[in-house]
Amino acid sequence: MKMLILNGKKAGLAEIRQSVYQLRSQGHDLLVRCTWEQGDVARFVDEAINLNVTRIIAGGGDGTVNELADSLATLSKRIDTSNSQSDRLPEMAILPLGTANDFATACGIPNQIGSALELAVNGTALSIDLGIANDRFFINVASAGFGAQITVETPVELKNLLGGQAYFISGLLQAMKFTPYEGKVTAKGADGNMLSLQGAGLMGAICNGRMAGGGQQLAPHAHLNDGLLDVILLEHFPPTALKQVVDELLDPTLDGEYVQRFQATEVEIQSRQPLPVNLDGEPTSGINHKFGILPAAVKLVLPDDTPILMTSV
Repeated sequence: MKMLILNGKKAGLAEIRQSVYQLRSQGHDLLVRCTWEQGDVARFVDEAINLNVTRIIAGGGDGTVNELADSLATLSKRIDTSNSQSDRLPEMAILPLGTANDFATACGIPNQIGSALELAVNGTALSIDLGIANDRFFINVASAGFGAQITVETPVELKNLLGGQAYFISGLLQAMKFTPYEGKVTAKGADGNMLSLQGAGLMGAICNGRMAGGGQQLAPHAHLNDGLLDVILLEHFPPTALKQVVDELLDPTLDGEYVQRFQATEVEIQSRQPLPVNLDGEPTSGINHKFGILPAAVKLVLPDDTPILMTSV
């Protein structure tokens, strides 16, 4: 038995109903649940466990995917690994229905509803890592500072009109009036060495996945099963350097003057004022943020030719 948890805003799409009917006619036992308020995903996950559901499909944008991943990882922490219940944790799959669908796109999951749902029901689930932000989980990207503010302040109308490009356009419009955050970043690199940076910064992106901000390849070399976070830091820059900053952000091969990139297993950001952070688009705030990685945290259905897994770890 499988369960589709559908964002309530997308429940009226005829193509979803048609795809569900078709799969059921083929013999698939597919339950459908719709979210209407905060906490619905977690409640549906509990229901799925009680019903012995083997796979849960997140039908929505990156935020819906985050809620499902967070709920499954949180549930996994509550279940003792020696308990037979640990084998009952459902796999997860994705039906991308959001504005940008950055995570699903980077995974190679189809954007067409019928194809994506077919993969979600019949595809193979593989173990992937999850990022940790204090006591919460994220599957794609945790953006801090400027990047988090872009996501929150981009108007819904602009998203609907321009799709994923709305985030990048909104960011460019805000960049010149943004006040940098003073703080300190410490990280444990992939080689085990510690890194420390201090000063004025605009943005930090802590990546488990590759893509964010409406199709921007922030971490094109990230893999979901390498046990590492890909980190991008943007330092404060003068107005005259805007073009250079854009070039550095869009070209990960550049050794940037304002953009720094590295891999880490642990990252801590301490700021003098509350720092906005978005976990897969879900906002939070604080002055101390600790990030880590939880290897093989959940099983996710991916295409056979997905580019986002290492073939050997």
